[in-house]
Amino acid sequence: MERMNENAGKIIIDGNSAAAMGAMFAGVTVVTWYPITPSSSLVESLIDYMKAYRVGPDGKATFAIVQAEDELAAIGMVLGAGWAGARSMTATAGPGISLMSEFAGLGYYVELPGVIWDIQRVGPSTGLPTRTAQGDISFVARLSHGDTKHPMLLPSTPAECFSMAGDAFDLAEQLQTPVFVLSDLDLGMNNWMSEPFEYPDKPLQRGKVLSAQDLDRLGGFARYKDVDGDAIPYRTLPGTDHSAAAWFARGSGHNEKAQYSERADDYANNMDRLARKFETARTLVPRPELVRNEGNEIGIIAYGTSHHALVETLDQLQSEYGVKADYLRLRAYPFTREIHEFIAAHKRVYVVDQNRDGQMMELLKLDLAVADIAKLRSVRHYNGLPIDARSITDEIISQEGK
Repeated sequence: MERMNENAGKIIIDGNSAAAMGAMFAGVTVVTWYPITPSSSLVESLIDYMKAYRVGPDGKATFAIVQAEDELAAIGMVLGAGWAGARSMTATAGPGISLMSEFAGLGYYVELPGVIWDIQRVGPSTGLPTRTAQGDISFVARLSHGDTKHPMLLPSTPAECFSMAGDAFDLAEQLQTPVFVLSDLDLGMNNWMSEPFEYPDKPLQRGKVLSAQDLDRLGGFARYKDVDGDAIPYRTLPGTDHSAAAWFARGSGHNEKAQYSERADDYANNMDRLARKFETARTLVPRPELVRNEGNEIGIIAYGTSHHALVETLDQLQSEYGVKADYLRLRAYPFTREIHEFIAAHKRVYVVDQNRDGQMMELLKLDLAVADIAKLRSVRHYNGLPIDARSITDEIISQEGK
């Protein structure tokens, strides 16, 4: 018998602990939360990390972690801290996301950074709080009333929970908007074997923040004006020592100067700019991973923890049925050009969702031309258990008529 050492050099960690560690390395200083399964261990781990590594020489904490009275208060504090210049976050699950919807719209419209971790579980309502799902995809993408669109990051491994924590803070500040990271119970609470995490080596991306020196040079600024053509305005932070630094964070109608306005053109112009900013987000979010691309007729798209079953599915399809398929793993929303190109290059594309309604496929349909929409096929898994390769293989073979 040959001795196995596949775990040599690996670590054992759950996704929530990895996310907490990533947030600390990313410079988080304000964390507000309300306990809810399966997200509680993320903040509990972060509390331990911050107490160990983020206490100053004088013994005082350099961070604030607050257990709020509910999830609505938690995200409100996150956005207030983001307005003040802190890197701030919260963690919750589907029911908490529901309560956060009003403030999510405020963050989008006022343009405030903040990071929200959604460790997804089975719903609706209380659902199965100790089972896993990918059921919040379409809900989070458009969370709040009116016209909203939120960036979402989709980690598949503890290593990505670690790295995407930093990505989320960078994106939130670059785009000046709430950014959601959608993990799930399977990834968040279960132990996984992982390669050791890579130490972050890139500077923090704080986005378009004007200093007092910048304001001296410019003579002032208009908070909601698109200066650079990317639809992302400039902002200042409270305490900046300059008379032109102040601005009001208006959740009501406003013009480019953040002045209250009910003018139809001011509102429409602002909403159009926010839509263009979402297009800019396509160029900033993590790119998808092209796991296999051999020019096959069939393509498969999956995301999150479905990835691990998909790797085995590809082998089952080929070895048992002679069916070859290419595979692209989504890592973020909005969708980037690689996703459009992948779908255009295949005759049939199976989209794997861990929810009843094929939520990721529905989001893709909103993004695609009619000809490409017709190529999509849905593979859905929603019994609360982690998705397995056999169920994916059987469903694809059934739809292929073999």
